[in-house]
Amino acid sequence: MIKRVAIYCGSRMGNDPQFAEAAAALSGYLAKQGVGIVYGGSSAGLMGIVADAALAEGGDVIGVMPDNLWIQERAHKGLTQLEFVSGMHQRKARMVELADAFIALPGGIGTLDEMVEVLCWSNIGDHNKPCVCFDVNNFWQPFFTLMEHIQQQDFAHHQVPLLKATQPAELLTLLNEHAAA
Repeated sequence: MIKRVAIYCGSRMGNDPQFAEAAAALSGYLAKQGVGIVYGGSSAGLMGIVADAALAEGGDVIGVMPDNLWIQERAHKGLTQLEFVSGMHQRKARMVELADAFIALPGGIGTLDEMVEVLCWSNIGDHNKPCVCFDVNNFWQPFFTLMEHIQQQDFAHHQVPLLKATQPAELLTLLNEHAAA
């Protein structure tokens, strides 16, 4: 059973209002289901939306922020817990340690980096926690196309499935099914 998820997402809002709506709907839903959230600790962009929506529903929200980002990403002041770490490598490792599963919402290169790294760690056996992209308006479809291309070109090893969901309830069901397997 999934108790806490890591959510990777943008510290910016993006240009589609549905990104913010989806971030709020997902984190609010997870909080109502008793699922805690760990994320990058920022009050900016989709990251702030994720935290605020979960907190508004009484959710447990842990932020993990590298020391060098706390000013430019504006650390969220109202979290259940805010941890500062020395750098991005420590942030990624700590989020993996705290979470039972990983979710990518729309975001930039940092979001992509975090999801790809956690997926790689799963593929080499460092963890067996499910990874899912919350695909708002097909935001992640080009990434799934690239993943298929990598597999077709025979560069993929034993590929751990990268899951995709478009609704909060569907996402939580997928995570719980894959966590139980």
